[in-house]
Amino acid sequence: MLAGPIFSREALTAPRQLKTYVLRAGYLFAFFVLLYTANQATFGWQQYRSLGATARFGAYVFQIFSFIQLTLLIFAALLFSAGNVAAEKDRRTLLLLLMTDLKDRELVFGKLFASLLNMATLLLCSLPLFVFVRLLGGVSTVQVAWALGITAAAVYAAGSWGILVAFWREKTFQTLSISMLGVVAFIAIVEMLAVLVGAELTAGRWIGAFDPYRSLLRVVSPFATENLTRINQLAPWESLVALVGLSAVLNGIAIFNVRRWNPSRTVFIAAKEDKTGGRTRQARTVWNQPILWREIMTKAYGRKIVLIKLAYIAFALLIGYALFRDTSSDSLVLGMIYWQGVGLVLLSLLSLMLVNAQAVTSITTERDGQTLEVLLVSEITPKEFIGGKLLGVFYNAKEAILVPLVLIGLMLAQGLILPAQVVYLSVGFLMLCAFAAMLGLHSAISFDNSRTAIINSMGTVFFLFIGIFICMILIVEARSSFALQLPSFLIFIVGGSIGLWTSLTHKNPSPALTLSAGVLPFITFYAITAFLLGESFSVFLAVFAAYGFTALAMLVPAISEFDLSLGRATIEKG
Repeated sequence: MLAGPIFSREALTAPRQLKTYVLRAGYLFAFFVLLYTANQATFGWQQYRSLGATARFGAYVFQIFSFIQLTLLIFAALLFSAGNVAAEKDRRTLLLLLMTDLKDRELVFGKLFASLLNMATLLLCSLPLFVFVRLLGGVSTVQVAWALGITAAAVYAAGSWGILVAFWREKTFQTLSISMLGVVAFIAIVEMLAVLVGAELTAGRWIGAFDPYRSLLRVVSPFATENLTRINQLAPWESLVALVGLSAVLNGIAIFNVRRWNPSRTVFIAAKEDKTGGRTRQARTVWNQPILWREIMTKAYGRKIVLIKLAYIAFALLIGYALFRDTSSDSLVLGMIYWQGVGLVLLSLLSLMLVNAQAVTSITTERDGQTLEVLLVSEITPKEFIGGKLLGVFYNAKEAILVPLVLIGLMLAQGLILPAQVVYLSVGFLMLCAFAAMLGLHSAISFDNSRTAIINSMGTVFFLFIGIFICMILIVEARSSFALQLPSFLIFIVGGSIGLWTSLTHKNPSPALTLSAGVLPFITFYAITAFLLGESFSVFLAVFAAYGFTALAMLVPAISEFDLSLGRATIEKG
């Protein structure tokens, strides 16, 4: 009753769709594959295992599963909630909802709970998995309950933020960018304040409660972070209260402003006319490349995009200050990488997500605004369209591309990396940016539904990096007997290949895309092992070759089969 008919419709129609059950089954299957891989990486083919070893393995798997599930569901909640409302705005159907007798709370909560329905079912589906891990030992029922509770509260908060931004901003790219930047910046600010105030103090404890990762760390490692004598004393109520309270505040702001923000004031603004009958301003000269001119010289993605870039730069400065204020530490994070490298990785991942979001929305906004059909009946060639969009992506996201390069230069100045490694990192990062941009265009062309295209494109980039991180953890765990555990890693890699093949060949399969989907995870796995062995040049060659070939495999059919993909008749220029 609180969410109204919007949620009721979603709750009734979702169980009738095959993808609902495929998503749940695939989610659990992926975790069980990860469980098997972790088991092989830890024990190999040993037959005898003591109770203590099994309990330590259960605690180890519980930590991995908890943090991976929290990360996946926060990202999914953010993307689904923001994309749900953004799609309504792009199709101009939100105006129809505003014209009905829906109450403001029904509109906000309906969209929010409808977007979080899949996340809630996935969280419930994971309960038997965590109970199974509980049977291994090393984990208590209290820890499982608190881990799921904190994850649910964090997902609710992330979805609330995504809904608020989506109702607030008009452009899809602005919505996705502000949503991602907001979550990352919020966690960074909370951590900074907790450190400055003092995490051991009451005020610092309450500030840290707003960070779900810090709270989850208290749950998975209670005796290392808490002064406990028994596990039953674990009760991180501060985190639940803080996250649910934050969600309530975000929901209240969205409900109060939903009709103030919508419909946007720019929807019905008529063009000003000169009383003398002349033009109100001088007509602008369009370049010979009209698509590129539109991407660079117009405000196609809104006037607030400058604020998004400033927020990104401010976040980069915050990371740079936090990482470079003390360069004397030589400890490795998880036994893999220095703290400065962690900052570069996080900033680079955020940059790739922004580049990918810019690329996929550059076409989905055209389709939802009914301007793509106008372009398709014009004399614009496929090369002009794809090339203009691609160059426009690099121009509009230039700050997200240049800032990590500046951070690499700072690492060189601090003596943390060698000049040759600067070349490897810079060229490799630029190649990944090209891959992310091309993946966004490819997904936007392959999927007719804009929300599906956005979720598929950004989800592919996100899952690639999550898979890389998981592989690195497991390889470090199995370093002493890596050769024996290689067959278990192959299962994990093959699963990634199948998922990537499904994403890349959705509409227009080709031998090159099939080859890319099959080879990319294997070469990425090789790059991971080469990195852990300290072979920088091998990592560079693997990344450049694998992701460069995949980007070309998406670019060539995007141009050569452009008319077939978008369904137009080619008009040759005279």
